[in-house]
Amino acid sequence: MNSTEVTMVRIYLTEGEKQIKSLLKRLHDWEKVRGVTVFRGVSGYGDSGIFHGTSVVDLSLNLPIVIEFFDEPKKIETILEHLNTFIDPGHIVTWSAQVNQK
Repeated sequence: MNSTEVTMVRIYLTEGEKQIKSLLKRLHDWEKVRGVTVFRGVSGYGDSGIFHGTSVVDLSLNLPIVIEFFDEPKKIETILEHLNTFIDPGHIVTWSAQVNQK
C-alpha cells in the first residue's frame, strides 16, 4: 500500500463562537484543504470548566464543536500561521498521519 505523509488538525470550539462559518469558508474556498469534517459534541468542557451539554431541560446552542481536516504538512503549516491569529491558544491540536494512495 502506498501512503503519503499528512498533518491532521483538530480545532475545539463551541457552537456559539461566530468564527465557525468563516473558518469553514476559508478552509474550503481559500485554502482548498483536502477535506473538512465538523463534529457536534453531546457534552464537554474546556479551560473555563463550564460544562456544555444537552438535556431535556437544557436546550443549549452552545455545544462543543470539533473541526477536523488534513493536508500536506507544508500547506497545514501555512494555514496554522493564519488560524493562530484568531483561534484561542490551546484549541488547535495537530499530529502526523499517513493517508493511503491509489
